[in-house]
Amino acid sequence: MAFIKRLHSVQKSILILLCTLFAIPAFARDLADIQAEGVLRHIGVPYANFVTQYSEGNKVINSGLDIELMQNFARYIGVRYQFVPATWSTVFGKLTGRSALFENNQVVYGAAQPIEGDVMAHGVTVFDWRSQIVDFSDYYFPSAVWLIARAESPIKPINPSGSMVKDIIEVKRLMRGLDVLAMSQSCLDPHLYNLYETGANIILPTKQLQLNEMVPAILNNEAQTTLLDVADSLIALEKWSNEIKVIGPISEDQQMAVGFRKDSPHLRQAFNEYLRKIKQDGSFNQLVTKYYPSIFHYYQDYFTQPPITH
Repeated sequence: MAFIKRLHSVQKSILILLCTLFAIPAFARDLADIQAEGVLRHIGVPYANFVTQYSEGNKVINSGLDIELMQNFARYIGVRYQFVPATWSTVFGKLTGRSALFENNQVVYGAAQPIEGDVMAHGVTVFDWRSQIVDFSDYYFPSAVWLIARAESPIKPINPSGSMVKDIIEVKRLMRGLDVLAMSQSCLDPHLYNLYETGANIILPTKQLQLNEMVPAILNNEAQTTLLDVADSLIALEKWSNEIKVIGPISEDQQMAVGFRKDSPHLRQAFNEYLRKIKQDGSFNQLVTKYYPSIFHYYQDYFTQPPITH
């Protein structure tokens, strides 16, 4: 009898394991499934002017470049739009059904979980480690990571040499001994740029900060400098124009794109077709102007070209 009970226990464990292993594909959806159900679920992390959230009474309002981009894409494929909030540490799990983090320069996968959305869009920078987890659309927004300091800091902005590589080397040289605020699991992850090798004192927030809170943190003397990408830098320079300065780049040019599950190729193809359409008719640039008017001063040629494929 004891043997039979143990056998039933083993069989039950195997069944649970098989259900876990095969649960993810059952919830995955591609274009036809989304159109049949009638709703596109957009997963987004509040970030810069790509995804913003604010309250009006008891109602939470979502706005931003990627909110409108996905709302318009939903209409393009003939379905309703639904927003699914996430954080930098939960977004991949909500999209793929399996959590994933970037630790020690490699992807670390977690347990299976329910899939909650169909697409992730919140100004996502394309990195090799992220491409292991999701497939990206054609590029649609430029980026890079800069070192930002308070205006009264004795650290002086570098003189551009004409070589991005040389400029990065110079900025990293200046970082030795500095407190530098960074953020894991984001485009500001210090491992992405080998910043621990610079001799800087890398500070990772002990509390959950949003990327738009990095500049307020250094203005509050929580660190001497911070990393910031192009999108957040443009917003910060408008908001705190006399309080911060850009020292220089710590990354080469980067690209942003929309993320899809690897088993949603037709949804990704439909979005790329939609992106080409709105680039050609000018409506994409109108959308960018609404949320990032100053980007054209820095990347004018970028927005006059067709979408960049990869």
